[in-house]
Amino acid sequence: QVQLVESGGGLVQAGGSLRLSCLASGRTFYLNVMGWYRQAAGKQRELVATITSGGNTNSADSVKGRFTISRDNAKNTVYLQMNSLKTEDTAVYYCNAVVVTGTNMRYTYWGQGTQVTVSS
Repeated sequence: QVQLVESGGGLVQAGGSLRLSCLASGRTFYLNVMGWYRQAAGKQRELVATITSGGNTNSADSVKGRFTISRDNAKNTVYLQMNSLKTEDTAVYYCNAVVVTGTNMRYTYWGQGTQVTVSS
């Protein structure tokens, strides 16, 4: 089992910045991809950005150039630096982690979510 705890959400004005953190604990030895997803009210959950244990990143077009995902493997922590925030970035942001074991079993874990609200 892996537990994910997010922090860093809050209320910010448009154009501002926030930094989200997600700490993984438990059986973290096989942590593979970690990432952030978000879900706005009345909408489906969508990918924001992901990062592999080797540092390869992927992000949604809507956040490219504004959001940066990073990872500290020694601390089992993934970060999302969000700059130039827009009102449409308002959502609950969820941390995600994929574990791939030595026997190639794949497990996906989710954090409880942290609210990000961007006011105009």
